[in-house]
Amino acid sequence: MNEKELKIPFNAPLNEVDTELQTYGCRQNNPNICGNNGLAGVCAFVSKDGICCKSSRGWKKQYQKLKV
Repeated sequence: MNEKELKIPFNAPLNEVDTELQTYGCRQNNPNICGNNGLAGVCAFVSKDGICCKSSRGWKKQYQKLKV
């Protein structure tokens, strides 16, 4: 997976692996300033499965909105 494929718009439809606690790819508006960017086991850009395990604070609310 390349970096462009892992940049997912915040309002994009949910992926089947998205939960309140994780997202497929990165849904940050600017991943370059994310405090977790590049952290092994946390950041989608460095994990083998492309999962971000530390979403933004607003993600839980957005997840519920997109789930409906």
